[in-house]
Amino acid sequence: MNRYFLELAYDGTRYSGYQIQDGQHTIQSELTRALETLFRQPMVLTGSSRTDAGVHALQNFFHVDTESTFTARHQYNLNAILPHDIALKGIYAVPATAHCRFDAVHRSYRYQLYHRKDPFMVNRGWLYPYPVNRSILEHLASMVMDYADFTSFSKRNTQVKTYICRVTESAWRETEAGLVYEVRSNRFLRGMIRGLVGTMLRIARTAGTLEKAKVEFDRILRALDCREADFTTPARGLFLTEVGYPEGLLSDRIV
Repeated sequence: MNRYFLELAYDGTRYSGYQIQDGQHTIQSELTRALETLFRQPMVLTGSSRTDAGVHALQNFFHVDTESTFTARHQYNLNAILPHDIALKGIYAVPATAHCRFDAVHRSYRYQLYHRKDPFMVNRGWLYPYPVNRSILEHLASMVMDYADFTSFSKRNTQVKTYICRVTESAWRETEAGLVYEVRSNRFLRGMIRGLVGTMLRIARTAGTLEKAKVEFDRILRALDCREADFTTPARGLFLTEVGYPEGLLSDRIV
């Protein structure tokens, strides 16, 4: 039996999320359909990082076990079967014990805001034409790395054993279109990034001074109560940009 990691990129606009769900149009269901169409046998996929409905990915992974041998030709064939908004970027032969979810050492996301109406950004960002204090945003983003328990930024009914995350990068930067928030952690909780973005923006607009903003953000983080955070941030501005693995795990790239 061979195990392969499959690297994907996708526009999540039309999908009800990443993971397969009964009666729902998802990234996993489309890839499963493409694999089973090509190989004419059942295929069971395991995903690395779940993304919600409407969330995009520049890089995400599944792994699959099969007695078939993948070749470069299979990437071409699978991309021909997959819909236009999902692309198979790479196929990697990995050890039988490799796990695309549990072996990931970090995940990186970005959230994109744009300031002026732009038809090309409608499904890839949040139109946010309001004035916002950049200095406050930058300070709040840097504070994120000082905390470990993100209970306040996890939506309810999340089945996890711990709310501890090790955030190693957290920063806002300016682009030609607007602002982008970039964050990296060993793991993320359900709704965590959208909650952080919405809460930071709310505080940066209403706190008035940097000191008040820092006190308010600290209070929310320490409250360990998701009712304190702002989760109204739309999904369409969120991108999974990278899933990182230990060095050498993806060294055997088929294509």
